[in-house]
Amino acid sequence: MSRKRVGILISGRGSNMQALIEAAKAADYPAEIVGVFSNRAAAPGLALAASQGLATGSLAQSQFPSREAFEDVMTRILESWEVDIVCLAGFMRILTPEFTLHWAGRMINIHPSLLPLYKGLDTHARALADGATVHGCTVHFVTPGLDEGASILAAEVPVLPGDTPDTLAARILVEEHRIYPEALRMLASGEISAH
Repeated sequence: MSRKRVGILISGRGSNMQALIEAAKAADYPAEIVGVFSNRAAAPGLALAASQGLATGSLAQSQFPSREAFEDVMTRILESWEVDIVCLAGFMRILTPEFTLHWAGRMINIHPSLLPLYKGLDTHARALADGATVHGCTVHFVTPGLDEGASILAAEVPVLPGDTPDTLAARILVEEHRIYPEALRMLASGEISAH
């Protein structure tokens, strides 16, 4: 079995990155994590990735004259790792249409809501403010529109009386760590495609 090579983009602690790394340790998992890139050199997830023997890279977008110039270098790094699939795991940058189209059908993201509800940021606070009784997370293909790509997997979590954005986020994170490795498995094995 030839395993798909996966690059992960992070901005922070990389808990979903860690879930993917752990899943890929299984002998029958169809993907291998080969590198982790961050737009923040201080992202805790980078040290974690390096400790697992993975290639790492980081660049600050502020060092570049444009988003396009930043993404060109990011693409070159990913391609130097011979990446087949890109997984966004808390990568807090809006990507240009050019970048998303370059990786079309090969880039997925985990979003902390049941899409198409609550695209963008502060999803848990917005769900609570709306009085939602159910919330959750979605793994989807990345397209030029923010959080608009086709969904691959979603998981629901009940909103409990007294929930805060933090308590809700903690319960949803458990589901994120479950469905993200499964969605990557589906894509890497050819079980699903964006078309």
